[in-house]
Amino acid sequence: MSVGRFITFEGGEGAGKSTQVRRLAERLREARAGRVVLTTREPGGAPGAEEIRGLLINGDASRWDAMSEALLHFAARREHLVRTIWPALAQGQWVVCDRFADSSLAYQGYGQGLGREAIAALYALAVGDFRPDLTLILDLPVEEGLRRAGKREGGLDRYERMDGAFHHRLRRAFLDVAQQEPERCRLIDAAAGEDLVAARVWEAVAGHFGLYP
Repeated sequence: MSVGRFITFEGGEGAGKSTQVRRLAERLREARAGRVVLTTREPGGAPGAEEIRGLLINGDASRWDAMSEALLHFAARREHLVRTIWPALAQGQWVVCDRFADSSLAYQGYGQGLGREAIAALYALAVGDFRPDLTLILDLPVEEGLRRAGKREGGLDRYERMDGAFHHRLRRAFLDVAQQEPERCRLIDAAAGEDLVAARVWEAVAGHFGLYP
């Protein structure tokens, strides 16, 4: 049985992750007929994790303190791994995920001030040694990202309603991750048009996994 691969997308609000997850999955399926590609998201991706998602993205911006919020995210992540991601990888599927643990470091570690050590401890407990094979970080100026997010149907969610300083801390966190883990992470300029971003994403993925003809 072929070995599965785990690809994650990260970035601030409005960076276009959901669109690029969909487009990459389509391209991966086209690149090799018969390849099974699963798309998923965090928080969510499994029944219990989706229930926790509602607690996290709805309500007042100050609904949770940093540790409570991080614990909820890692509880959802554990369910996601056990119920969805690990079984799919074991079957040789490629899994493309909209957010993973780098978002916990950015949102709770940097954004909410919990710090790296606390996030690392929760990661070790809930996830262990498992890591994405490749992480694509979509980078976008904060103001543009929030402008894009504000145009989506359904209004702003709990995180999108947090103040500008919070979102600037998120961007710095993702840039730090990209700099500190260049073997795993690829930084993609998300300010370009959707097609150009998709082309850059594919170039990064194809190069990393040797998918060129």
